[in-house]
Amino acid sequence: MQWEIVIGLEVHSQLATQSKIFSGAATAFGAEPNSQACGVDLGLPGVLPVLNREVVTMAVQFGTAIDAELGFRSVFARKNYFYPDLPKGYQISQFELPIVGRGDVDIELEDGTIKRVGVTRAHLEEDAGKSLHEDFQGCTGVDLNRAGTPLLEIVSEPDMRSAKEAVAYARKIHQIVQYLGICDGNMQEGSFRCDANVSVRPVGQAEFGTRAEIKNLNSFRFLEKAINYEVERQVDVIEGGGKVVQETRLYDADKDETRSMRSKEEANDYRYFPDPDLLPVEFDQAFVDEVTKDLPEMPDAKRQRLIEQYGLKVAEAVTLISSRALADYYEAAAESAGDAKLAANWVLGDLSGAMNKNNIAISAVPVSPAMLGGMIQRIIDNTISGKIAKQVFEAMWLGEGDADAIIEAKGLKQITDTGAIEKIVDEVIAANPSQAEQFRAGKEKMLGFFVGQVMKQSKGKANPQQVNALLRSKLS
Repeated sequence: MQWEIVIGLEVHSQLATQSKIFSGAATAFGAEPNSQACGVDLGLPGVLPVLNREVVTMAVQFGTAIDAELGFRSVFARKNYFYPDLPKGYQISQFELPIVGRGDVDIELEDGTIKRVGVTRAHLEEDAGKSLHEDFQGCTGVDLNRAGTPLLEIVSEPDMRSAKEAVAYARKIHQIVQYLGICDGNMQEGSFRCDANVSVRPVGQAEFGTRAEIKNLNSFRFLEKAINYEVERQVDVIEGGGKVVQETRLYDADKDETRSMRSKEEANDYRYFPDPDLLPVEFDQAFVDEVTKDLPEMPDAKRQRLIEQYGLKVAEAVTLISSRALADYYEAAAESAGDAKLAANWVLGDLSGAMNKNNIAISAVPVSPAMLGGMIQRIIDNTISGKIAKQVFEAMWLGEGDADAIIEAKGLKQITDTGAIEKIVDEVIAANPSQAEQFRAGKEKMLGFFVGQVMKQSKGKANPQQVNALLRSKLS
C-alpha cells in the first residue's frame, strides 16, 4: 500500500523582550537557576499578571509579515495541567481568540517549486520552567527561570507531505522571526523549537490518520530525522495489523527514535477558560500602522530585489538572504566595491569560508563591508590580482589593516608594466623550448604551464590578463 505523510508544525518562538510576558523578571539566558523567577512567575497568592505591551507589538508584526488576519480583540485563557515546572498548575495562553489568525508562508521545495503552507494561528503564551534530570542523585531539579518567558506559538495547517517540506517551513519561520528581530532564533538555547504532528494515510484517502505529536525538537536536523522515524514507525504499526495511538512522543537523538511520553491531551482536557486576572487585549488599525511602519524588507521580497537590482543568480540570492545580517553585509560591500557580482563572489566564497572555518557569525566578522569593498576596488583597478587579493583578505582577517595598507606594507602591488612582464615571458619561453613546441603543435593546456611559470617568477604580481595575451602572442 502507498502511504501519504501528513505533517503540521507548532513552532515556539521566544520573543526577544527584556522582561517576561506578565512580570518584570528578566529573560536573559544562562542565569543561575531560579534567580529570574518572581512571585508572578511562581503564581504566589495575591500576585497579579500585567501584560507586557511589547509582546503584543511583536505578535502584530509577525502577523503583518505573513499577511495574516489580526485579532483586534484577543483573550488570554488558563490552560490547566500540572507539572513540577509549572507551579501555578496552569499556563496562561490563548485559545478561541488568538492575536494572529489565518495566514500563509511560501516555501521553496528541492525542485525549485514554491509551495504555500497555511498558518492556522499564532498565539501568545508563557513558557514553563525546566525540569533537570542530571546531577541530582536520582531526583529531578526544577529551574523556573524560563517560567513566564514570552512565546509566540505559530501553528501550521497540516499541509506538509514530507520531512523535507517540514524543515523548509520551519526554516522559513525561523528566517522571518529573525528578520523581524522578534526572536534571536537560537535553537541551542531553546529560543526556537518545534513540535511536529505526524500521521500517515493511504494515498487517495481524504480522512486524516491518527497523529502523534513529537515534542521539543531543537534542531532542523533532528526535526527531519524524528519525522522520518515516526512515519516509518506508524506505517509498520498499521501494516502489522495494529492501530496508531494518539499520543505525545519524545525524540531520542542518541538512539534516533521516538518514544512514548504520554497520551495526547485534547483541548477539553486542559479545561480552557478566560483568565479572570487579565482583560481582553484590544487594539485598532492605528496601533497596527504604528508598530508596523518600520518593518524590514522580508526575505522573499529581498531575494527578488537582489536578483533584479544586482543581477544575481537565484541560488546566490537565496544564500545571501539566509540571514538579514548577511544580506545587509553583502549590500554594504557591493555598494563600497562598485561591483555587485564580484562582491557576491567574495561574500559567498572566501568570507563565508572563513566564517565556517572559524565558526563565527557574520556579526563577528573582523573584515567590515567597507574593507572588503575597498579590496575589491583594488582588484577592479588592477592594483592587485584576484590571487593576490586572497593574501590581502587573509591579512585583513588577521587584523593587519585595510587593503591599501596591506598592499603597501607587503609590496603586493600588481605588475602592469607591459615591458616588465614581457621580459619575464621571454625568459620563461627561452627556458622551456620543448614545452613551447608542444603548445605550437596544438597542446593547448601547455599555456597553463607557461602562465604558472610567469606568475611564479613574478611572485604572483604579474597581471594575469596581460600574461595570457603576451604568451599567446609570442608562442603563436
